[in-house]
Amino acid sequence: MILNLTFFVVYKWTGIYQEDDFNAKIRIILLLLNFSYIFSVYLIPVNIYKPVMFTDKVAQRALSVIAMHLIIFITSLFFLQLDTDSLFHFVIYFYILLFVIFTVWRVIAREVLKIYRKTGRNYKRVIIVGAGKTGMDLYAELKKEMAYGYNIYGFFDDNLLLKNTLPNYLGMTHEVEDYAIQNDIDEIYCALPSSQDEKILRIFNFAEKNMIRFFIVPEFSRYLKKRLYLESIESVPVMAIRSEPLQSLHNRIIKRTFDILFSFFFLIIFFPWFYIILGILIKLSSPGPIIFKQARTGIYGKDFDCYKFRSMRMNEDADEKQAEKDDPRVTKFGHFLRRYNLDEIPQFYNVLKGDMSVIGPRPHMLKHTELYSTLIDKYMVRHLVKPGVTGWAQVNGYRGETKTTKQMEDRVKYDVWYLENWTFLLDLKILFVTIINMFKGEKNAY
Repeated sequence: MILNLTFFVVYKWTGIYQEDDFNAKIRIILLLLNFSYIFSVYLIPVNIYKPVMFTDKVAQRALSVIAMHLIIFITSLFFLQLDTDSLFHFVIYFYILLFVIFTVWRVIAREVLKIYRKTGRNYKRVIIVGAGKTGMDLYAELKKEMAYGYNIYGFFDDNLLLKNTLPNYLGMTHEVEDYAIQNDIDEIYCALPSSQDEKILRIFNFAEKNMIRFFIVPEFSRYLKKRLYLESIESVPVMAIRSEPLQSLHNRIIKRTFDILFSFFFLIIFFPWFYIILGILIKLSSPGPIIFKQARTGIYGKDFDCYKFRSMRMNEDADEKQAEKDDPRVTKFGHFLRRYNLDEIPQFYNVLKGDMSVIGPRPHMLKHTELYSTLIDKYMVRHLVKPGVTGWAQVNGYRGETKTTKQMEDRVKYDVWYLENWTFLLDLKILFVTIINMFKGEKNAY
């Protein structure tokens, strides 16, 4: 409804309906818009019904649907060889308005659903079997917000000592079946330890026979507080510690294609000018080569030669010591190069070679990899993707010297978040922010 109403609003607003040949295309365009929407929501489904979902995620998914719709629609126009010149302004206005209305509608729909649930409707009747730490943690999460749509009746546990300490003790585990039938329970969450497999299997079989949804809360949730991903090897379920979008072949193809095209055109069009102009100024600032080569840690911990415009005087500490504030090794022109990220430009050659990506965790010196891999648990996880010319940590302020281990830990958190949440749109966002920061200058780049 929103898609078609938006179409007619923009159709009248832009005035293109007055063109002689446009009415002949109107039915085809309207059909293509609806056709594109069907495929868009198939690839990126609507999740309005989910009990737990936040406004920023709703808006983000709405943007993804609109972007996918635009790609499919434009591709369809191209293959049908329709004259798109007269549609240029229409498409711009249509997609801007559609994104605004579509996002607002999804957010409002979520809020209306929350209000409706707070009145006591559209909820699921839930019981928790097992009142240990795992069960109590689950209870705390489900009770955070009434709008999530869970009505938790209480706990079943065979430890009678918990009877007076639980929010609502309902009985022992052998009483689950009768209670669930009498109270028309919708979902059973089992938080029993795996050592009680006979009880778990009995309750599971009961839930299956009585069309009650059954969920197992694994014991490791006590010490592993993060989202896990279920996979399977034939009939054996396997839990993945993290999602890695770049493990998907088509995602790797998208990222590598962008890397090749972007770095190739940059090196052909812009790099020669940078090399000539900056090279002369580097030579004038201090003796030594224009390009500085240093071994850095790349994907899967493999070493590679990383290239930069030389910003320091030749020194023996280059492979071990980071640049510091007021570092005497950095030349006056080197300060300018580092402040505006110009020293990183030769790394587009690394990108074209395949050692690096345009976007990714920054590659560190071998000495730092050796040091921080022993101090920070997840430090080596950042090497599951190619290092980048710029990255998510850098656009969030973590660039330049790391004076403390805590600073490096925070940087690693951003790097790990990036590899777990990669999208092509995220790469474009990082690239855009990096370009803005180049013109502003980086305070932390010494």
